[in-house]
Amino acid sequence: MQTTKPFAVGALLAISLSCEAQADTSAQLPLQPYKATYTAYKWGDDVGEANIELTELGNQQYSMIYTSKVSKFFLSDERSEHSIFFVDDNTVVPSEYYYNRSGTGPDKELKVTFSQQGEGKISVDNGDTFKWNGEFDNQIYRIDLAKQLAKGETSLDYDFVNYRGQLRHYGVQVIDEEVLSLPYGKIEAVKVKLIRDSKKRETFAWFAPSLNYTLVRLQQFKEGDEQGDIKLKSFQMQ
Repeated sequence: MQTTKPFAVGALLAISLSCEAQADTSAQLPLQPYKATYTAYKWGDDVGEANIELTELGNQQYSMIYTSKVSKFFLSDERSEHSIFFVDDNTVVPSEYYYNRSGTGPDKELKVTFSQQGEGKISVDNGDTFKWNGEFDNQIYRIDLAKQLAKGETSLDYDFVNYRGQLRHYGVQVIDEEVLSLPYGKIEAVKVKLIRDSKKRETFAWFAPSLNYTLVRLQQFKEGDEQGDIKLKSFQMQ
């Protein structure tokens, strides 16, 4: 009977593709503000909602906010991520990252600050510090990934600080092009697979060229069991 860990769907955007690209400045970044809403599924059931919103703060400064709220049976999960970043000479430069999680199980908060002073430093509010070698935060990889997919790139590498404040490296491999039937409607999308050291988890993501390569679906498996599936419900340019 499947009654444990139903809330990977709440963590999919926060965990599964939590990576940042080594920036390529040869193409323009698709930084048109938008808001996307997703329906979260677990074992085929609608268990909640997730949202991503990109806004321009002015002077080449931007904000990206992710929120999700899911529940099933007596369990619940609510979380948010907030990235503040700049675009400098067509390169994404992270500034601040905030993570918050509440619900069943332990609550969690995290703040990560990226400093360009001196040689550069990453400061995590748990006391850890790292030399900044171009790593980004847990979610704004989507800005660079959209650009790379638009250029036709099929294999990418990403370095980042994850929502636990740890340095991580993943790869992304384009594997297919598909027409998806989503709550949003039918849409053509590029399918990618997240490449990581662990073989226990498999994560797939779909990005739609017609929506500036915005994420439109995200699906994760652990040891063959689907942990969650997030599908685009609505999309609005701001």
